Amino acid sequence: MAVTPSWHIATLSPRTTRSISPENFSGQPGQGGRATEGTGAMCARDLGPGWKISPSVDLPAGETLTLADIDGAGIITHVWITTHTDNWRTLILRAYWDSSEEPAVEVPYGDFFCNGWGRFCQVSSQMIAANPHGGFNSYWPMPFRSHAKLTIENTSSVSVRLYYQVTYEELPSPQEDLAYFHAQWRRSNPLEEKVPHTILDDIAGSGQYVGTYIAWGVNSPGWWGEGEIKFYLDSDLDEPVENRYPTICGTGTEDYFGGAWNFDVPGEGYTPYSTPYLGLPQIIRPDGLYDSQQRFGMYRWHVPDPIFFRRGIHVDIQALGWRSGWRYLPLRDDIASTAYFYLDQPATRRPTAPCADTMEIHIGTEPVPDLGTTPPRIETI
Repeated sequence: MAVTPSWHIATLSPRTTRSISPENFSGQPGQGGRATEGTGAMCARDLGPGWKISPSVDLPAGETLTLADIDGAGIITHVWITTHTDNWRTLILRAYWDSSEEPAVEVPYGDFFCNGWGRFCQVSSQMIAANPHGGFNSYWPMPFRSHAKLTIENTSSVSVRLYYQVTYEELPSPQEDLAYFHAQWRRSNPLEEKVPHTILDDIAGSGQYVGTYIAWGVNSPGWWGEGEIKFYLDSDLDEPVENRYPTICGTGTEDYFGGAWNFDVPGEGYTPYSTPYLGLPQIIRPDGLYDSQQRFGMYRWHVPDPIFFRRGIHVDIQALGWRSGWRYLPLRDDIASTAYFYLDQPATRRPTAPCADTMEIHIGTEPVPDLGTTPPRIETI
């Protein structure tokens, strides 16, 4: 994608910077800090206007909040947002570009920011930064030619408080060579017998695949990451599904995410890591009580090495372990994936929208007071 990086800070540009937050819902010049009502009004009652009167928004159950509604040509350069951990798999983040009524981004809130298990893990990457305790940041460039809208839907039965800031650049004119940012979420829970998990399903058009996040729940003992990821590009999709072979074929799950040999440091077992473009930042280990299975969070950003396609793309990943006789064992794990890609269209084929039931995290339980229980062991970097 031919974007002039915003970090070229010494280059003069006709662009102007705007930022939307609960203190400036429109993002327009001179409109920040003018609120007289808001979630901070009581706290600021001794100070008056201009003193953090509207730092956040309360989103009632079942309703949708518009985070940003922007007219004209531009590019969203940074999103910061935070809310309580209870809400990370009950909120749905969506983005709409130009005149499209269909979302290009439709992903559970936590998964978009590489925290799909409703428990915080530090992510220190180029495109997504998740910082204590739930300060979520996206640096994915999100261009648009005439209009952009970001929304959050609350699928839960309780009100949610959100703090956020959406920073964008106004462009003097539309840039036709900029592709539209997309993100799609799919979950196999459990994965069907001897069937790969679909990450991206037969997308038509021209663009580039730029990232994968997977929240992987292991439903059986033993090693779970022997399966290969496969990218079917362009003419690969001309063949019937049963006769297809990919152009790009990985060698194993841990290999694709930049690790090796079971993510195992001898004597330490699974070892978390987070680097600019790939990582295994979250490992949730069995606790001997409610957290009976292992859970992992992994990301891979194809930023220095985007996967270009001219006509279409399909991506899937196998789930394989081992059985006797050194034979592969197809697994039926809980796999929730988020695919990030750029496309020459503002909307495309997408899966059924997530809902409260399909996003539900089957892990742990509410803590029971006064029983002397200890929290589950969660390793993050």
